[in-house]
Amino acid sequence: EVQLVASGGGLVQAGGSLRLSCAASGRIFEDYDIGWFRRAPGKEREGVSCTGETRQMTDYADPVKGRFTVSSDNAKNTVYLQMNALKPEDAGIYYCGATCGDGCSWCRYWGQGSQVAVSS
Repeated sequence: EVQLVASGGGLVQAGGSLRLSCAASGRIFEDYDIGWFRRAPGKEREGVSCTGETRQMTDYADPVKGRFTVSSDNAKNTVYLQMNALKPEDAGIYYCGATCGDGCSWCRYWGQGSQVAVSS
């Protein structure tokens, strides 16, 4: 059974940094897009980033551009979301999605979510 295990969430002060990890049990990051998403309290889930299957380009949502960076370690089947200069509005549950398509409009596999809290 394929699994995505997320880690790295926590509480940080505004302006601080966190790095989220998403480790896959199989090679499900290959050949498809990889996405990061978040759901803020009381809001719908929104896309944070989408990395294309060639891993040459990542599209970031406007609110996080210049502050968040996606990277990956193929040997570890792990993708990362580095979040810098965090703001209170970045708080929420963050999910990674694997085997995604159509610009990460759908994903076949999902991580369990990591809670991110940002204090002002």
